[in-house]
Amino acid sequence: MNQPARDLARDHNVYVTKAFNGREILIPETVDVESDPYLKLDTDDSMRNFYLDNGYVVVRGAVPKELCVHAKGAYEAEVKGFKRPLYRQTSSGAPERHRFTPRGYMENSILNVHDLRTDWFPEFKRDSMEVLTHQNIQKALRTILGEPGQLVQSMYFEGNPATWPHQDTYYLDSEKIGSMVAVWVAVEDIKPGAGRFYVYPGSHKIDIKKNGGDFDIAFHHDRYKKMTASLIENKQLAVSAPALLQGDALFWNSKTIHGSLPTTQADYSRSSFTAHYIPESHRFLQFQSRIKSFRSRIVNGMRVNHPKDQDLFANRLLLDIESTFPRTFQTMKNVAIKIVTR
Repeated sequence: MNQPARDLARDHNVYVTKAFNGREILIPETVDVESDPYLKLDTDDSMRNFYLDNGYVVVRGAVPKELCVHAKGAYEAEVKGFKRPLYRQTSSGAPERHRFTPRGYMENSILNVHDLRTDWFPEFKRDSMEVLTHQNIQKALRTILGEPGQLVQSMYFEGNPATWPHQDTYYLDSEKIGSMVAVWVAVEDIKPGAGRFYVYPGSHKIDIKKNGGDFDIAFHHDRYKKMTASLIENKQLAVSAPALLQGDALFWNSKTIHGSLPTTQADYSRSSFTAHYIPESHRFLQFQSRIKSFRSRIVNGMRVNHPKDQDLFANRLLLDIESTFPRTFQTMKNVAIKIVTR
């Protein structure tokens, strides 16, 4: 990046960082109330139209700050010191123990916080659901989807795994591909170099090769990642990494290419929740290949999928088996996925 661009960053409260491909980019340091485009979306129609045009939208102050503070505190009190394996948001979804950054932040995000054992994590589990089923989240989903949403997956992050650019639809979606909506909720102010969430606006209008054949997740995941990176380069897509403050929520489409930027400010965490929702009238699609059964309960008026509820003994036993024989279990899982996505 040339010197004038760096001067622009210094003079206009903009931060210089790098995208996944190593190119320097400018992102907002924090929210500028005078120029922020999302603060101008003051009607349901304006918010929905922005989402439809860009494949994402930011809702400022969607979750109360007090709830964010309580959820973060519950994580630190009940979860951070936990020593046993938990399911993680990785390509395999395998259980792992916490891994920490040199600054002490958990970098392997927890998968399906709503499936954690209630007796071990009572406050964190309750607060997680208060955040992800909050009335403002439900209202935004109804506006975007045209009907209530149902939660199919959730995650919690503290450190930054520096996620490669991808579309969620490759992994999960509604039975009507492109109908799923995800949300990223900041439970603290996210520093620009802490692993800011990014999207490629308009990329939801691009069809990418489906999961299966030479691009299946089981044995050819790297091909999919390289193809997505090449698409970004060839179409010269522009990246957007909005400033997100505590309680802000970014909603994006299942076909929108997104990820998290590399960490350049290692002293800071990026505590946040992510969740995926499909329309209430739709079925859940996995790997763009099979309808996945739903094990749901109503939480705060929203239907929530509980695929591996750890309050059930059978699911706790399965977690123990997966943790004890990870390679064997993963090989069996990959073969099953290959059969499904062939």
